[in-house]
Amino acid sequence: MSFGNVRTGFILILLLSFFASFAQQKVGLVLSGGAAKGIAHIGVLKALEENEIPIDYIVGTSMGGIVGGCYAAGMSPAQIEEIMTSQAFLDWVSGRIEEKNKYFYYKKDDEPSFLKLNLSLDSTFNVLFNTSIANDLSLNFALTQTLAQPASVSKNNFDSLFVPLRIMAADIFTQTQVELKEGVLSDALRATQTAPFFFNPIRINGKYLFDGGVYNNFPVDVLQRDFKPDVIIGSNVSSKVYDQYPFDEDEKMISRSLLYMLLDKSDPGKIPKNGVYIQPNLKNFTAFDFSRAKAMIDSGYRQTLKQMEEIKAKVNRRITCEAVAQSRNHFNNKSSPIKVNEITYEGFDRGQQKYLNRFFKNGKRPLYYHDVEKGYFQLVSEEYFNNIYPSFKFNPTSKDYNFRLARRQPNNFQVDFGGVIATRNISNVYLGLNYYSFSKVLTHAQINIATGDFYKSLQLRTRFDFPILGRFYIEPEATFNNWNFFQGNDILARRFSPTVLTRVDRKYGASLGIPVARQIKANIYGAYVVNHDQFIDKNVLVSTDTLDQLVLSGTRFGLSILYNTLDRKQYPTQGKSFSISANYFSLLEEYQPGNTSVNLLSNRSNRSWLQGKISLEQYFKKGLFSSGYLLEGVFSNQPTFTNYFGTIINAPAFNPLQDSRTLLLQNFRAFNYVAGGLRNIFSLRKKLDLRLEAYAFKPLQAIAEDGTQHAKIEQQIQQLYFAGMADLVFHSTVGPVSLSLNYYDDRNRQLAVLLHVGFLLFNKTSLE
Repeated sequence: MSFGNVRTGFILILLLSFFASFAQQKVGLVLSGGAAKGIAHIGVLKALEENEIPIDYIVGTSMGGIVGGCYAAGMSPAQIEEIMTSQAFLDWVSGRIEEKNKYFYYKKDDEPSFLKLNLSLDSTFNVLFNTSIANDLSLNFALTQTLAQPASVSKNNFDSLFVPLRIMAADIFTQTQVELKEGVLSDALRATQTAPFFFNPIRINGKYLFDGGVYNNFPVDVLQRDFKPDVIIGSNVSSKVYDQYPFDEDEKMISRSLLYMLLDKSDPGKIPKNGVYIQPNLKNFTAFDFSRAKAMIDSGYRQTLKQMEEIKAKVNRRITCEAVAQSRNHFNNKSSPIKVNEITYEGFDRGQQKYLNRFFKNGKRPLYYHDVEKGYFQLVSEEYFNNIYPSFKFNPTSKDYNFRLARRQPNNFQVDFGGVIATRNISNVYLGLNYYSFSKVLTHAQINIATGDFYKSLQLRTRFDFPILGRFYIEPEATFNNWNFFQGNDILARRFSPTVLTRVDRKYGASLGIPVARQIKANIYGAYVVNHDQFIDKNVLVSTDTLDQLVLSGTRFGLSILYNTLDRKQYPTQGKSFSISANYFSLLEEYQPGNTSVNLLSNRSNRSWLQGKISLEQYFKKGLFSSGYLLEGVFSNQPTFTNYFGTIINAPAFNPLQDSRTLLLQNFRAFNYVAGGLRNIFSLRKKLDLRLEAYAFKPLQAIAEDGTQHAKIEQQIQQLYFAGMADLVFHSTVGPVSLSLNYYDDRNRQLAVLLHVGFLLFNKTSLE
């Protein structure tokens, strides 16, 4: 063999070795934490894939762990982007339950609370606070559902995912970082974003774990130790909140100071010289800008493209987009469909498990995804079950899944605070106490208290939920309401004749509730009522006047069908509500005249009647504008009482505006009527609406007063009565802040200005 041939062969061997080293070149990707800013990592992944840069390993923290975990689970950057720019994702991170998953059966009656304090009360009366801010019910289920099938391919080993993965978490008790590399993938991703005081922690391997950013927000060292890649690409979205102290903004930023402590600026020096450090320009974004996901993705994408020459110079290996897609499809095609043959209830005794099983086809197996989703969201619609944590775990031997519901710290004691401050003397303070007991039956005891000059109330309720015969509840209650309509002037300073009327109504009864559909329930109810009204029969009260006394006592029975998807309990802009009811009343009227009555004879008479009512409210939202309507009708054979004023105050009323219940509007009361109106809402800014509303009231039988203070029914009535409102509403954390100009077609109060802060809501009267 000649020397030339030897030299040629040697050169060929060197070239083959050189190219082989490039072919074996491995690339690791580190994705930092940064709350919402971590969404920018999607743009980094997108740019790397489009430029054929391979990704062989991923290590992520917090939102970087979420994005990296989804990619490692076989999702493309486009699929991850579609999820994180969707309304569903905003609902998950904000704690809202998607409309399709809401169940009306467990919804409590609207009350004026704006703050709920969830506590855990044990048998020794020790109280523990639930320190989480965010509701994670939708987020938890979305994660476990999305990642269950990829986890089935890896058999719960993160090295066997589409891309080998490490997720960082933190053990705050031992103050150490925790590296997650096996187990339930959704649990790992959920743990890594558990910022203390924002989300409840979850247990993994018996330990409560928190956000990985607490101790290692940019885990380059973990990537180097576990995977030993040839090239490291580090994407960092965590930086100083401000380079200088934010003097003008510190007041509003201080409430988020804990989160900023967790987002320390990551050290670019951790990336070795043969690696690439990427930091998207996110100075104009905050850690809470989830609604600006698209813009942050674009920032990550643009920054990566700017550094693409540097990346390509250090990463010589290429993998085509077609090859990546083919490999991804091959991985995903090996997944097993979700079929559940076993549900594990952790932290629940046998009786409680029997109750819970009713939500999941009463123990019938197998369950498919739709069955599990439906049962889960029905269950968590009851506030008591907001503490459960769901997860799917794949069983490699049986090729099916175990669905686990783990009980976290129970929220069995809840305190509600609320009320309203107004420019008329209709302000009040509200306190609600709720206690839950759970065994074979879920018991919910309530005490609701409201106190103010205009309105006072005490309500005692106990609801027993039975998981038999489908599902139903029985709810006994006792309600005591006191109303004082003697009010002063409003801020227009226009004097008007005050309404001299005090009302005390008491109701002792029970209702039976049955779910009819996802947002529909039926109520059958009965009650014994005792009402005591005191009033005068003229417009001016003097100190020597004695009041008329009207006592109504007896029974009422009824049936109602209720439907509700409204987005707010007051001033809604989306959704629909519908109610239809039929009631029978049998009451004893006892009337004692005062000195303002021309009729000096007392009266005692039995009164009975049937009443039907239908109400429909709906909104159509498009962009920044929402239009809606309210329709209502009442039909009855209710008789008149001894006295005109006693008749009118006990007649059904149309209450279209926020303050209608605080006024005695005689023109908007009748035994039979139809009414309706239009509502137009303009969104001026985030949470600030302008509402323009107009209504018409048509009594089919008018209640009039004859010359002797008796009530008479006028069958032929041509008159229409109108009401309207122009209202600025800001939806704050303490309820609506409303400034309105209200108009009523009423001789005593036509025009008024009302400012109120908080929910202007009251219990229904015993006859409503």
